[in-house]
Amino acid sequence: MMRVLIADDHAIFRLGLKDLLTDEFQKVTFAEAQNADEALEHIRKQNWEIAILDISMPGRSGLDILEEIKRIRPKLPVLLLSMHPEEQFARRALKSGAAGYLTKESVPEELKKAVRKALAGGRYVSTALAEKLAWDLDSRAETPIHDLLSDREFQVLRMVASGKTVKDIADELALSVKTVSTYRTRILEKTRMKNNAELIRYAVQSHLVE
Repeated sequence: MMRVLIADDHAIFRLGLKDLLTDEFQKVTFAEAQNADEALEHIRKQNWEIAILDISMPGRSGLDILEEIKRIRPKLPVLLLSMHPEEQFARRALKSGAAGYLTKESVPEELKKAVRKALAGGRYVSTALAEKLAWDLDSRAETPIHDLLSDREFQVLRMVASGKTVKDIADELALSVKTVSTYRTRILEKTRMKNNAELIRYAVQSHLVE
């Protein structure tokens, strides 16, 4: 029996994924999570053949908890789904250990192919993304500013851009206010921006937040 964990804050979307995978695989059982904390609870308690996580969920995102998931279950293949274009998150997701990244606009057959590839131990990228990654190997290709950030800095950038205060971020990430402030300072230095307003404008224009 194949065990699949689906984490997404939209019940209708979770139902659609379940129907799609039930049609594709003969024996499959599911668990559902509405947010990152619920997903982590399921992952700590039980082994899964695959986890399918939405990037944009209330609180922490699927991308935000990917590193923690890989610490808990190093061999668990994780597929990330998002409304955001592949070029905004895919490279970071793959570097962080994701087995694949798909947009929610992907056709059902592409999702089935990604699941099969992940279950076989591979990593799935769409043809369009593969071409983009190949292009990025060209030294003339321009690297997005946010790719210069560490995973934690990128996480803090997205939280700042979502309107959260330094204290909000510190509480959510179990960090001190001073540590979060240091991350914010590094982000400003690396991006050569002056304040939160500029960070928010960049994040919105780059589709890093909704």
